[in-house]
Amino acid sequence: MFANRTNWNLKQNEIADRLQALKALGTPVFDLSESNPTECRFEYLNETILDPLNMVANLKYAPDPKGMLGTRKIVEDYYRQNGIFVDSSQIFLTSSSSEAYSFLFRLLANPGDNILVPRPSYPLFHFLADLNDVELKTYPLIYDHDWHIGTEHLISSCNEKTKAIILVNPNNPTGSFLKAKELEKIVEFAESSLIALISDEVFFDYPFNANCERVSLAKIKTTPTFTLNGISKAFGLPQMKLGWIVANGPRSFLNMASERLEMILDTYLPVSTPVQNCMKTWVAQREIIQKEILARTNKNRLFLHSLLSKPHPASLLNSEGGWYAILKVPKIKTENEWVLTFLEEDHVYVHPGFFFDFEAEAYIVVSLLPIPEVFEEGMKRILKRISETAKH
Repeated sequence: MFANRTNWNLKQNEIADRLQALKALGTPVFDLSESNPTECRFEYLNETILDPLNMVANLKYAPDPKGMLGTRKIVEDYYRQNGIFVDSSQIFLTSSSSEAYSFLFRLLANPGDNILVPRPSYPLFHFLADLNDVELKTYPLIYDHDWHIGTEHLISSCNEKTKAIILVNPNNPTGSFLKAKELEKIVEFAESSLIALISDEVFFDYPFNANCERVSLAKIKTTPTFTLNGISKAFGLPQMKLGWIVANGPRSFLNMASERLEMILDTYLPVSTPVQNCMKTWVAQREIIQKEILARTNKNRLFLHSLLSKPHPASLLNSEGGWYAILKVPKIKTENEWVLTFLEEDHVYVHPGFFFDFEAEAYIVVSLLPIPEVFEEGMKRILKRISETAKH
């Protein structure tokens, strides 16, 4: 009786089973997969975040499909501070990036059309594609001391049914920012092929080095582009549920896309009034919030570098930003076996590389958000385990 698009394998995997069993026994687990900032003891998460919720304006409902103009003006100003000039009419508010993806898939693709996504990247893409009846195709991110997009493979993977190319900038979990030369080549191809570009820039404000090369698609006007961001990452407030789409491109396209996208949003009216009213207060705290999160991710990453400064069977892959780190581990075990070993023997939980659709083994992915005491003890345990296992 259910739609074929929901015919997923819903059986819990072995790793999740083991983690659940340990928690049921009351066994403390060092969770190095934790990427929810509200679970990581940040000081910015205090009652001042809640203050603007207590305002009379939140009792009034005056829906605007694109979102309140005042809130969109705040997003407009966010880009202006980064030297990117977009108009509030180009901004569409959503409750999340996932919802934004769904709206854009509905806008751009018919059932059976395809959309390109990077590999490795979010596991979420597969579910979003299924729910919107589109085919997912991948293009590689190639690691050679640094990450770069396999642009030739990307171009050759497109066909007449390709409606959009998704760029995750910086990518998650590789932490690699889109480079100007890559963007130039991709924009040129997209423009000539009438393919839209969707840029997910939720981690854009989190470079490990403020001077690293970063380019946003929000400023591209020569070809259809949609840039996604939101307060989940930019303000460290995933519980407040507010994201946005910045549409750009040639004027004729922009007019038609805006009309259709506005109708889609008018059908759902996804964003609550209180969260939009709160933006004026929260945006004033954005710099403080990002500074605290960046201090945490940099501290944990530097600690990881220090642990691996001497020869070790594991190695840390280079990255430029975001909230994750990737370790290459010996192939003497599969990723699944490594993760289970860390759980069962060391009570440390990490993501296997296959969770992010890595093409080859063996990699593990750790979050840089946990408090230093948790991160440091967890990393010491798994690196010791790797070293001891590799000796035998």
